[in-house]
Amino acid sequence: MKKILFKGCCTAMATPFTEDGINYTEFEKLINDQINAGIDAILVCGTTGESSTMSTEEKKSAIKFAVEVAQKRVPVIAGTGGNNTKSVIEMSKYAESVGVDGILVVTPYYNKTTQAGLVAHYSAIASSTSLPIILYSVPSRTGVNILPETCLELSKIDNIVAIKEASGNLSQIARIASLCGNNLHIYSGNDDQVLPTLSLGGLGVISVISNLAPAKFTKMTHNFLEGNFEEAKKVQLESLELIDALFCEVNPIPVKAGLNIMNYNFGTPRLPLIEMSDKGKDKLKTALKNYDLI
Repeated sequence: MKKILFKGCCTAMATPFTEDGINYTEFEKLINDQINAGIDAILVCGTTGESSTMSTEEKKSAIKFAVEVAQKRVPVIAGTGGNNTKSVIEMSKYAESVGVDGILVVTPYYNKTTQAGLVAHYSAIASSTSLPIILYSVPSRTGVNILPETCLELSKIDNIVAIKEASGNLSQIARIASLCGNNLHIYSGNDDQVLPTLSLGGLGVISVISNLAPAKFTKMTHNFLEGNFEEAKKVQLESLELIDALFCEVNPIPVKAGLNIMNYNFGTPRLPLIEMSDKGKDKLKTALKNYDLI
């Protein structure tokens, strides 16, 4: 069996920005609040963290800072993916040098590649680091899907241990589970599909909603994994209104707005993302109230 980085819920952390850079005071506050709430792992510099508009130095600084704040209380996973294999390797080596526990590597986007190219891309990254690697398939953003047969090929590489599956295609997730078994662990990449993914053998979720509700969403995953299916189902269904609000505009626009509503100071997203619309904020506030977060 491959190394298990975490079971349960990992928060895909939003990144608080000021006009000058990262707001480390607020970043530290959110990291500590997540850990104190019982989160199982944290991910920094992912899509929700706006890695695409962070400079290389900002990414390195954020990754190192998260490791230092976490102090091994939970695993820290760094998003190091990109569409330039050489740059991904360089960032992955840096992440390993500062002590992260694993890396999340999204498929190449825009220039994209073939399925054979995905195997070559991930093989090159895996050979450059000893860190456990989580593949990340999110075709709605990247235009590239990691097919189940490609997952099988990649699962033969020792340090490729898991996939964050955000295709939204449960049939594909089932096929990956059937082909790869324990050689490739599966994490849901969609907050509204956590329990279906767990029912197919998934180990947890890399979550957006847990920025706002870490304790509740973590308990939901643990309840399911421990066999408390009715309790888990209740929370999954109760969460749908808030999940819908968090994706009514492009992620992470709503979750940053939600953090600000909950008295964090996460600023506004970086262009080309913009602040949430008034209509969207009204929807989000209603969902937060119904979820007992404000």
